[in-house]
Amino acid sequence: KHQRQLVDGSIESTSSLDWPQHHPTNDNTFTPIPIDIMADEFDLHICCMGAGYVGGPTMAVIAAKCPKVRVCVVDLSQKQIDAWNSPDLPIYEPGLPEVVAQCLGKNLFFSTDIDAEIKKADIVFISVNTPTKTMGIGAGRAANVKNCELCARKIAEVSESDKIVVEKSTVPVRTAQAVRRVLDCNERGLKFQVLSNPEFLAEGTAIPDLMSPDRVLIGGVQTPEGIAAAEKLAGVYANWVPREQILTTNLWSSELSKLVANAFLAQRVSSINSISALCEATGANVSEVSRCVGMDDRIGKRFLNSSIGFGGSCFQKDILNLVYLCETYGLQECADYWNQVILMNNYQKKRFSEKMVSSMFNTVTGKKIAILGFAFKKDTGDVRETPSMFVVRDLVMEQAKVHVYDPQVKREDMWVEMNYTCNLSEETHPGVEAAVTTSTSAYDACDGAHALAVLTEWDEFKELDYQKIYQKMAKPAFVFDGRNILDHEALRKIGFEVHAIGKPDPNKFSDL
Repeated sequence: KHQRQLVDGSIESTSSLDWPQHHPTNDNTFTPIPIDIMADEFDLHICCMGAGYVGGPTMAVIAAKCPKVRVCVVDLSQKQIDAWNSPDLPIYEPGLPEVVAQCLGKNLFFSTDIDAEIKKADIVFISVNTPTKTMGIGAGRAANVKNCELCARKIAEVSESDKIVVEKSTVPVRTAQAVRRVLDCNERGLKFQVLSNPEFLAEGTAIPDLMSPDRVLIGGVQTPEGIAAAEKLAGVYANWVPREQILTTNLWSSELSKLVANAFLAQRVSSINSISALCEATGANVSEVSRCVGMDDRIGKRFLNSSIGFGGSCFQKDILNLVYLCETYGLQECADYWNQVILMNNYQKKRFSEKMVSSMFNTVTGKKIAILGFAFKKDTGDVRETPSMFVVRDLVMEQAKVHVYDPQVKREDMWVEMNYTCNLSEETHPGVEAAVTTSTSAYDACDGAHALAVLTEWDEFKELDYQKIYQKMAKPAFVFDGRNILDHEALRKIGFEVHAIGKPDPNKFSDL
């Protein structure tokens, strides 16, 4: 839990806030909203619909960078809003508590009074969940944009003045057209300008990503009114983002760019993971191959670390959305190409589970297995589409006794995701919750275990006393490194049998 630390002044000593406040620009297109004058009145009112992983941090940083802008995040969930107004924020993100504490009650607010906040806003952000459809047309691939439409209808219903409406949610191309049609049906004759402003955050580094973004993308209708709306939004970001990093496009390019960006990143993960399987079969070392390939400037080094696969709320959902879009427009070959990224990711997770079972004498029934890490990546508590979940599911189906330790994941969140994504719950599989224990430490999880599997790359797992862990494990003691973060040779000297993604097994090859 992170206690709120109040910070006097605008931006002070906390490390997460040590970025330049303002970048002057000679470009006259966007005039930054002045932020160096403190007063009781605000120059602009922003309302964000959705207090989740995107809306909360994004609005907190805007408030921190623009004290003359009043920002209010609204949500239907009283529990969620109460958490944002407390020291125990609803999401874990390094640096976020300090940013929220600095602005909360000054120019940053969280509320369930949705109607009132929409009425007073000049700009309304839509930042709600757009999950993959589970039934109906396009089930399993198409994005469900119901929440976006509901937000648009609420804005049209309660607004009393013209507004700029900004899509922050990741949506299929041409969703803005539907949003605009709903808004245009308002009964007061109000005029709404719809913009696309997708987020490019990485969980775990969201605050520095927002403070110093690679780019800010704003898409709008190429009319005088649409261009003016884009300029107004860009003026907010221009308080701290250099002008050359604020990109403006048409609406459809902006909506598609977010899907394509995530698809390209996921494609790199699946590409190196496909090579990891070949490395294990041939005796090559995937880390060496990755380093060699990544030194080519045309390819680059990032996202070339092999693992059990990608997870999180974006990659799979956005690729499936892209696949469905391609199919909708009759581009089946394109759809098949991008769908292979998903198939490879699923293969990697299944391959890891199967290797655990086969290495442990083809049975894990009744054996204690320690799972170190459940979040989809380090420095976050997010469990959506986490690869760990699928490994846990496979082990439970093999009747193993699974003990999970993660420093940020709550048991309740773990089971909510297991039920939603894997249909694994006490109702569907009686007794399943008793088969999965959540441990309070890595040492407790490993005590008496036949094997441990590192499934999230938390830094603390590199620093564990593995000699101490080995002494308390059943023998032979197995280590399965799904993130390639451990010293495998040191573990083998202790006595572990080590299996890692894309690394040759010395018991299999005598010519390494």
